[in-house]
Amino acid sequence: MNVEIAQPTPTTRHFTVRLSATPRGARLARHLAAEQLDTWGWPYAADANGTATLLVAELAANAVRHGRERGRDFRLRLTLHPEDTTLRIEVTDARPGRRPPTPGTLQQPAPDAESGRGLLLVEALSAHWGATWGDQYTKTVWCEVTLG
Repeated sequence: MNVEIAQPTPTTRHFTVRLSATPRGARLARHLAAEQLDTWGWPYAADANGTATLLVAELAANAVRHGRERGRDFRLRLTLHPEDTTLRIEVTDARPGRRPPTPGTLQQPAPDAESGRGLLLVEALSAHWGATWGDQYTKTVWCEVTLG
């Protein structure tokens, strides 16, 4: 007698939170992402958790610095695709008119510049990144990284 047992299909996991567009909100985004990844099986000490947390920190800091609109929050969304362990990180802010450079066009800042390296890190550490505009009130900067 042959019996075939159906294996449960892994489901895509989501985490979404709205945070104040302040340095404190950006810090909280980083901490919540690290905790969520730990819950999903990538412990705090794992390289994958550290890389993803760094990407969240850079995108959240950019949302606070360049995408802040008085009285408006930013949104962090994490989507884990278990079939290939790809994590999509999305940060949505309230300044659709402040468009980031497109992938592949980033310029190196001057060696003594105090800023301008965040998206360079995102480009170097992620498999893909970009920005989308879903409506006239927001923009989303996203990246994807394989957790492995």
